[in-house]
Amino acid sequence: MKTYFPILLLLVVTMSASGQKTEQAYDSTLARKLGADDRGMKMYVLVVLKTGPAEISDKALRDSLFVGHFSNMEKLAAEEKLILAGPMAENEKQYRGLFLFDVKTIEEAEELLKGDPTVTSKIFDTELYQWYGSAALPVYLEIAERITRKNP
Repeated sequence: MKTYFPILLLLVVTMSASGQKTEQAYDSTLARKLGADDRGMKMYVLVVLKTGPAEISDKALRDSLFVGHFSNMEKLAAEEKLILAGPMAENEKQYRGLFLFDVKTIEEAEELLKGDPTVTSKIFDTELYQWYGSAALPVYLEIAERITRKNP
């Protein structure tokens, strides 16, 4: 039995490895549509939203600015410019949230931020960085829509 064990083990490992690795065909049409390079990646702009200097105590005004903030995010998502967005947990750096824009330059992202009243009113300050990530990220929104309840 000791003689057969290494052969049996090798056979099981080989079968297991071959069962896990399935070669998928490269989809050049999809890669082109998503703007992927040869690695399946592309450039985005990451925006970190931080607590800004504005102290707006008027609740109605503050609420309306945040309505505009969310409305702008919906608009940019519909235009396929906003790929990811979300708040951060409380932290010592006063980072409040992030956006991932499907644009190549900081300047393009700055133009998109002009439509966000929480940024223009200085409720939020921003830090912008070019970020290289998977070109498949825009597909995330298609799936996110399907798993999000509109009126929980």
